[in-house]
Amino acid sequence: MLTKRIIPCLDIKNGRVVKGTNFLGLKDAGDPVELSKRYSDEGADELVFLDITASYEKRDIIIDLVERTANEVFIPLTVGGGIKSTDDFRKILRAGADKISINTAAVKNPNLIKESSEIYGSQCVVVAIDVKRNYLREEEYSSNKLEKKDLNIYEENGKYFWFEVYIYGGKKGTNIDAINWGKEVEELGAGEILLTSMDADGTKEGYDILLTKTMSKMVKLPIIASGGCGNLEHIYDVFNEGLADAALMASILHYGEYSIEEIKNYLTMKNIPIRPAV
Repeated sequence: MLTKRIIPCLDIKNGRVVKGTNFLGLKDAGDPVELSKRYSDEGADELVFLDITASYEKRDIIIDLVERTANEVFIPLTVGGGIKSTDDFRKILRAGADKISINTAAVKNPNLIKESSEIYGSQCVVVAIDVKRNYLREEEYSSNKLEKKDLNIYEENGKYFWFEVYIYGGKKGTNIDAINWGKEVEELGAGEILLTSMDADGTKEGYDILLTKTMSKMVKLPIIASGGCGNLEHIYDVFNEGLADAALMASILHYGEYSIEEIKNYLTMKNIPIRPAV
């Protein structure tokens, strides 16, 4: 059985780690290189850098951070944010990243997934999917119009909804069904899916188990669950019920609520296969 992975996520703005709620209200959380080294020393399995203000002018900042971090840590590093071409892949990989995460560019140009996986290998290509529940009015659900949209409809607490893909850092909906998109990126050659619930992000009320479980069942790719981690039980639940292969987390680590060692010891006690903390 493959071991589950614990992955700290560092959202980076202007060279600093930040964290918000539902993609809003960003607060400073520290220096990315210092945090990365700490998490690596504590026994994190991988790291994720997401450059959330990734304009072309700021690309040099993230490249510098990747180079400095790669010199300090020896676990896989995934970098995302503003990646638009195979040349961007090349620059970030040369700086020391092991994987590249793409979201908006993948939606706008799905062939980028295929091209990148063919050039650099599918293990380098992580497709990030930011997802928000799109709730339906009763008249919408009862009509036949939805059948033409090829949507996967779910019901929870008497409410009907589907999972919509968002791009541009969660600012724009796409009318694309997230589960269908997950199947497509698998066919295009992605090696992994980073699945973020925008509804849960930063709330610390738990991962979206339905979203994670559904995607895990519908694709064969490893699923990294993201958004909503607030305590140890949430991590256990996303592995046990959500069937995730890895759990991404930010706030509970950045603000010292839990250490990697505490998380891993807890999961070991709960019989979740996990690599021991260092």
